[in-house]
Amino acid sequence: MRAKAAAHIHKNDGIKWRSHEPSRIETFSDAAFAFALTLIVISMEVPKSFNDLMITMKGTLSFAVCFALLFNIWNTQNIFFRRYGLSDGYTLTLNAILLFVVLVYTYPLKFLFELVFSGGKQTYMLNGREMPMIDEGQTQPLMLIYGAGFVVINILFYLMYRHAQKFVKELELTLSELYDTQTTAKIYLICIGICLLAMSAAIAVPLFTDATYVGLTGFTYCLIPVAYSLWFRYRGKKARKKFPVM
Repeated sequence: MRAKAAAHIHKNDGIKWRSHEPSRIETFSDAAFAFALTLIVISMEVPKSFNDLMITMKGTLSFAVCFALLFNIWNTQNIFFRRYGLSDGYTLTLNAILLFVVLVYTYPLKFLFELVFSGGKQTYMLNGREMPMIDEGQTQPLMLIYGAGFVVINILFYLMYRHAQKFVKELELTLSELYDTQTTAKIYLICIGICLLAMSAAIAVPLFTDATYVGLTGFTYCLIPVAYSLWFRYRGKKARKKFPVM
């Protein structure tokens, strides 16, 4: 799977890929991401009736979003190792922490999006009684947990790209490749800022208005694709001026 993803992305990548075959740490990472997806799948019970099947099918959207987010993290990690092929202790440590965070946040991720696509009305059965999956006062901690995980993941990718800049000579990075590395690192800082903004909003909303609106602070994360688009468009224009041959 890495080879197919690599062949597709490498065509338009501004950084020469120093690694083409998965290392042992990447193979281990693939297994960890696969296990994270497995945890999401096994959390869905096998339907015992058609009605149960329809209820299970309602969870398809939440599973699709979780899959997309995990795939994006995996692909980002894949591109980093393809570009630089680093395997020093610091890189391995950051990657290990990344895998740990991904595994820890698998269930909170699934829990959050099940609530989102159920309109916050998801329930479960306890001793024959139907119970809400979350109370009104628990929405804020859930948003903070999700935000904290997102912040940590972006910090880890930022540190990885900052670390790669120290190997300019060893990796024989060109000026344009160094520029791409530096500007890629900065997008993760922007994402961290957006995550902190969302967490701050989740804390502030109950102080100034009804706590039922805390869940709406999640829409702050919609700024991330906008930030990506604007930042990479800006850096592209700047790169064409700095490196006209490119």
